[in-house]
Amino acid sequence: MNKNQRQFIIKEIIQDHDIANQEELVALLKKRGIIVTQATLSRDFALLGIVRIHSGGKIKYALSNQKDESSITPLVSHEVVGVESNESVIVIRTLPGRAGGVASYIDSIRIRAILGTLAGDDTVLVTPSSVKKIPLLLKQMKELLLEK
Repeated sequence: MNKNQRQFIIKEIIQDHDIANQEELVALLKKRGIIVTQATLSRDFALLGIVRIHSGGKIKYALSNQKDESSITPLVSHEVVGVESNESVIVIRTLPGRAGGVASYIDSIRIRAILGTLAGDDTVLVTPSSVKKIPLLLKQMKELLLEK
């Protein structure tokens, strides 16, 4: 099975089931004969724009086009550990394995002052459209992503 087929099945499962954690998804994929690691799933989630949302009093995974920004923000803030900057980029530290989802969330907001994001396992680099915008972006990122 290739990557595109696996990702199609992941999207199908996410749409058809209330999946609360990656272990549940791994089990459903295994029933279909697909063995994946947590790292592969995290990469697939980032590429597919899969995020965690509140729905009916529970947390579940959803495709980003199904999301409601107001329900995602509180979840993202639980995944962010810190926000810092230097003269050229903003660095967002996350819980392990959560950087892809946080970067996807930032990208979905479409802030004009952000040129783009790059996610690792627990770090997101936010590149501003101009270094002059870093102080404003840093303030926005802290307000948006850190728990109040």
